[in-house]
Amino acid sequence: MAIMNEFRTFVARGNVLDLAVGVIIGAAFGTITKSLTDDIIMPVIGYIFGGFDFSSYFVQLGPIPAGFAGSPTDYKALKAAGVPLFGYGEFISVVINFVILAFIVFLLVKFVNRAIAVVQEEQKNGEAPPAADPADVALLREIRDELRAARK
Repeated sequence: MAIMNEFRTFVARGNVLDLAVGVIIGAAFGTITKSLTDDIIMPVIGYIFGGFDFSSYFVQLGPIPAGFAGSPTDYKALKAAGVPLFGYGEFISVVINFVILAFIVFLLVKFVNRAIAVVQEEQKNGEAPPAADPADVALLREIRDELRAARK
């Protein structure tokens, strides 16, 4: 039972929930980055370099099955047929995805750090507006004002 209580305390801290949200958003962001690379950046690179497509670069490491009806130069069809392939073109695409994702995360962190520095500077100089009263304080003030109005 002690382990369950420790686990419940660990989960209730909020860090686990923040991490879970981060993982879910990260997975969705990864999908967006993959689409950006596959559907926008790579076709533009292909157009500029005359049909250059990284995914078509591979080395066939084994025989093609006898019943294979697709093209022997189609990486995805060969892979789906179970042909052992050394797909260095796909690897290059994944590396480009990673670099784009890392750069976007870098820009995001840089923006957040800059925003935090501005807020801290404003607070240091006394320029930041005062924080709003907590809900319970506002409620107590409202009750006080109603009681004063009722006495008059």
